[in-house]
Amino acid sequence: MKKDNNRRSFLKNIAIASFGVTALPSVAGAADLPVEEEKRDNKAAETRRRFNDVYAGKYNNRAAFPIGGIGAGMFCLEGTGAISHLSVRHNPEMFHEPAMFAAISLKSTPGLARVLEGPVPDWKKFGQRDAGLGGTGGATWGLPRFKTATLQTRFPFAQIILADPQLPLQVSIKGWSPFIPTDEDHASMPVGGLEYQFTNKSHQAEEYVFSYNARNFMRQGDAGNAIKPYTNGFILSQVAIADAPEKQGHFAIYTNERHTVVDHCWFRGNWFDPLTMVWNTLKDGNTRNTPPVAQDAPGASLFVPFRLQPGEQKTIRVMMAWYVPDSKLRIGDTVNGKPGTPPYYKPWYSSRFNGIQAVADYWAQHYDTLQQNTQRFTDTFYNSTLPPEVLEAVAANLTILKSATVMRQHDGRFWCWEGSGDNWGSCHGTCTHVWNYAQAVPHLFPALERSLRNTEFNENQNAEGHQGFRANLPISPLVHNFHSAADGQLGGIMKIYRDWRISGDHDWLKKMYPLVKVSMDYCIRTWDPEGKGLVEEPHHNTYDIEFWGPTSMCTSFYLGALQAIMHMGTFLQQDVSVYSSLYQKGKHALETTLYNGEFFVQQIKWTGLKAPDPVKAQSFSTQYAEEARVLLKKEGPKYQYGAGCLSDGILGAWIARVCGLEEPVDAAKTKSHLLAVHKYNGKKDLSTHVNPQRSTYALGAEGGLLLCSWPKGGMLSLPFVYSNEVWTGIEYQVASHLMFHGEVEKGLEIVRACRQRYDGAVRNPFNEYECGHWYARAMSSYGLLQGLTGVRYDAVDQALYIDSRVGDFTSFISTNTGFGTVSWKKGVPSLKVAYGTIPATHAVVAGKKMSLQLV
Repeated sequence: MKKDNNRRSFLKNIAIASFGVTALPSVAGAADLPVEEEKRDNKAAETRRRFNDVYAGKYNNRAAFPIGGIGAGMFCLEGTGAISHLSVRHNPEMFHEPAMFAAISLKSTPGLARVLEGPVPDWKKFGQRDAGLGGTGGATWGLPRFKTATLQTRFPFAQIILADPQLPLQVSIKGWSPFIPTDEDHASMPVGGLEYQFTNKSHQAEEYVFSYNARNFMRQGDAGNAIKPYTNGFILSQVAIADAPEKQGHFAIYTNERHTVVDHCWFRGNWFDPLTMVWNTLKDGNTRNTPPVAQDAPGASLFVPFRLQPGEQKTIRVMMAWYVPDSKLRIGDTVNGKPGTPPYYKPWYSSRFNGIQAVADYWAQHYDTLQQNTQRFTDTFYNSTLPPEVLEAVAANLTILKSATVMRQHDGRFWCWEGSGDNWGSCHGTCTHVWNYAQAVPHLFPALERSLRNTEFNENQNAEGHQGFRANLPISPLVHNFHSAADGQLGGIMKIYRDWRISGDHDWLKKMYPLVKVSMDYCIRTWDPEGKGLVEEPHHNTYDIEFWGPTSMCTSFYLGALQAIMHMGTFLQQDVSVYSSLYQKGKHALETTLYNGEFFVQQIKWTGLKAPDPVKAQSFSTQYAEEARVLLKKEGPKYQYGAGCLSDGILGAWIARVCGLEEPVDAAKTKSHLLAVHKYNGKKDLSTHVNPQRSTYALGAEGGLLLCSWPKGGMLSLPFVYSNEVWTGIEYQVASHLMFHGEVEKGLEIVRACRQRYDGAVRNPFNEYECGHWYARAMSSYGLLQGLTGVRYDAVDQALYIDSRVGDFTSFISTNTGFGTVSWKKGVPSLKVAYGTIPATHAVVAGKKMSLQLV
């Protein structure tokens, strides 16, 4: 008990401690802070929103929670109850507020009607697109609404509480869409649900009219648009137009109320006529029953009249489903296409359903079951004793899987952007060096993750082993006309190992291994032709440049990949002696020549290599004007890190660890490097930090973890691109890696600094952006679960691994066939399966085999 109390006290202190303080071995360490600074930090800690808690007041300013299916499109439920970010046409539309809204009218008080939303945030009033014209999405902003709104999320559920002193009515809104780990098809449905619960707080019976109202935002031009009937609702429709099949699209809005009244056609007129007449109906507590018209209906409404006794509750379910079967999306040059491959992207759901009617029917028929199974996931995930900031970070970034960043093509294969631009996908092709970081999909939806490996080692890889790091869309064989990415290609080899251990599919491994060997041999020839065990030749990487000379970052990937192919080859009874020899050489070279006594570095080298000199070499946006050539002679190629302390300096070792491999780098030196990263790159206040790059990720008085610093000197005039920035995906991988090495508190400091930037006041808590919204790298946060607990399931050995860094715990686990919770209490490991099966026969705790208690 005394030990637990000390730990709680310590965690409380580090919540207010300076990010840059490194000497915090005990509670006393926090007392070294200057008194005034400690007082300021205490005051800030007291006023901050608590992690994993409600978003209210200033913290409910920017919240927008994605609802939709994996690769199916989305809309966002804002913390106020508003709908925004509607992106259902296979393209991000971050500023699309579609003028769809719910409202409540009190029949006993004519004129008393409210949009079922809280106040419009101040930031929307100016700064949006066309703000000088009144804004593009603000059609409903001037309508009366509730006085306050608070938001609580338990992914994938968001709940909003609305209150208004003028209305004796409490309202809650629950938004959600299916998310059931291992069930990727139901998680990919183009659907969403909103449940409006009303409680009569007055002392008398009241009559109300609930309505849901929407413009026909699916309309594309003047021809072929209509609003069609559907049971208890309507369908906003646009049929295909000649030579433009991608314009077809349908969006159904309907309820579970049998006596729903539907207005299929708003008043037709110019200026603000349609919405003005809609509000005239709502404010008087009326309904409007209007049949469909052939074309040009401006919008539609559904009405549900109901009566509540004092204290009585009613929930009205609004279901939404959409269907956009075609697109004009095609990316990349192709060598040849697979027979039957459509010329443009088609979503997976278009192969599963033949139209909007089928999607809407399925959603209505299976709503309850899908909600129950989704709620089972939510209850299981949050049944955890892990720190709230960790649960918040993991869950907040699972929203990426519901965003426009991810796609799923007609045959069910996963394909993704790096992030979502305002109105375009940001950086195409499930970029291998970005998706290296993302640890959620391989555990939650392993089949989707394996489809990425199938693309990487087939369509993206040629006979020589060159692997492109961006896949075409639709997926097809690449034209190989640019560098491979060293971190992406080597990471893929480790991920083949991980995905095999997660699935236990030996046949898949046998099929993939020859392709993996071709890839590995290409990597050796290309980046280590001298057989030194170091990645030395110029190598493209996640910073969109090439490193010249041996780097600790990509050599750690190299060692991890060599170790992975050794394990896989040995299992398949293949000769791996060449790889074993290179591994031993590389490990020794990394730990001696690339270690400066505190952290790992790069040896910049551009002569004596097989590659041409940097001026002549093929590169990406690396021009050498005359002044750059002068700098080349003095410092070497542009965009290196040299003597810098790189946060990703041993990233490959972290990738190896989360893939279930032994870390390939000496543990003591790894820990020293991570502590140096925390010490030198972690900043509590960035006010004096110079960043001429993309500064809005973290700036001013905010804290964050820099990509690199040069604490021992040697900073280059032009260090690698992005070096001065803060990326959440890197923050989480460093935090997780620190936790693996027992530095839990320092890891939590990094997580807290990150989530405090995304507290809802300035940034959307559910949109950690980098090069685009909902940036995939941030799913490295899922690795925090493993960093704290060591929990992973190995389907090959049917073993549950545990290596706790937090003492006794209960934590979520997802496997290829089911999910549940793992507990470690008083020396006893236990497993409780909540969904599917997890056929574990034993536990391995800190390397020791133990019996496993099944709950």
